[in-house]
Amino acid sequence: MHSKSFFVKSYGCQMNVYDSEKITSILENKGMTEKQEINNADVVIFNTCNIRDKAAHKVYSDIGRVTKLNKNKTIAVVGCVAQAENSEMFNKNNNIDIVLGPQSYHLLPQMINDSEKHKENLINTDFIINEKFDYIKEEKKSKGVSSAITIQEGCDKFCSFCVVPFTRGPEYSRHFNDIKLEAESVSARGASEIVLLGQNVNAYNYSYKGKNHHLTQLINLISEINEIKRIRYTTSHPINMSEELIKLHSENKKLMPFLHLPVQSGSDKILKKMNRKYSSYDYRRIIEKLKKSNPNIEISSDFIIGYPGETEKDFDETLKLVEEIKFTQSYSFIYSERPGTKSASEEDEISLKVKKERLSILQQKLKDIQYEYNKSFYDKSVKVLVENQSISNPKYFFGRTPFMQSVYLESDSVKIGQEMDVKITSCNHKSLYGIA
Repeated sequence: MHSKSFFVKSYGCQMNVYDSEKITSILENKGMTEKQEINNADVVIFNTCNIRDKAAHKVYSDIGRVTKLNKNKTIAVVGCVAQAENSEMFNKNNNIDIVLGPQSYHLLPQMINDSEKHKENLINTDFIINEKFDYIKEEKKSKGVSSAITIQEGCDKFCSFCVVPFTRGPEYSRHFNDIKLEAESVSARGASEIVLLGQNVNAYNYSYKGKNHHLTQLINLISEINEIKRIRYTTSHPINMSEELIKLHSENKKLMPFLHLPVQSGSDKILKKMNRKYSSYDYRRIIEKLKKSNPNIEISSDFIIGYPGETEKDFDETLKLVEEIKFTQSYSFIYSERPGTKSASEEDEISLKVKKERLSILQQKLKDIQYEYNKSFYDKSVKVLVENQSISNPKYFFGRTPFMQSVYLESDSVKIGQEMDVKITSCNHKSLYGIA
């Protein structure tokens, strides 16, 4: 075991990246060595995403490429695809040795050892979230300026299109003291920004000594750490945007004026079919309250296009909402049917051609709005947290504004981790460029 090497390939969301860092720490603490090249590792771990069909297929494709070169590697598939497909994965690809759900990563070292010793397939897809959180207290390897911390997992919302309740289990929140300890640990190693992660991060609710601690209290607790300059949280669900949390966006100066709040559709009919539990009016009211609390706050969103039953009228209502809210960043996708979800049983009569046309129209509108927003920063100064430096040219750096815009800047005197004023000299729809 001590001579074994490993490589972790991560797919999908920011939480998977966080989990992969934890897997790396767990394996290194057991004496294994991380490799930077997949082909040089004895054990290859695929940390998977099951949100869309394309992501699941990519895993099998990548496994095929790796095992074609070397069939002697131990292959472990972990995460949401492992949870969803379970033992069926062994039937789909006989090169897979281990299948492990997202709540049992702490079992991976022993499973690797047992699989190689007994030459048998091993599987564990139990939901034991409290055990996982006990183990992820271990220091993760990442020492970046911006550090993500998982505070909540799972989902109780059961949106008609989503597999998360089935792959990540019910909503579960970590102990707030453990979260603060992790925030203190990463800040001591150079983190200036904390990103609080959860499938429904604003549903965070930990009961301790008869008192409920919500996201608002947790953010205030973390903001007491002097080294932390910025706090963000993602991803939020509209129905969990409490008045208390909205108000915090005006009260806590370390909480950044940017919120990812997925609406998915602007059509009330489609929102009801999706089981989102709010209307387009409800969503607009939440945004109004956020803007009243902090007029500078900017919003990003997710959109699903071509959901079963979506008409031109429904799509137009989404475009209308986009025009009104003016999302400064967004992610949009064609509806992907996921096995086991309620929407999988609905008849899908929308042609792929129409779906692609609608997606193209929406993405162009979102791109135009984002470009206009970025242009408004031209010839102005904006606060940028510097995250890293160019390897090829040490005069160039990368950072982010409080509004999550990527900034590429030129300077002779910048330090990584420094928050500084940058004068914006040009932009495109994705990024700002400036000098400091």
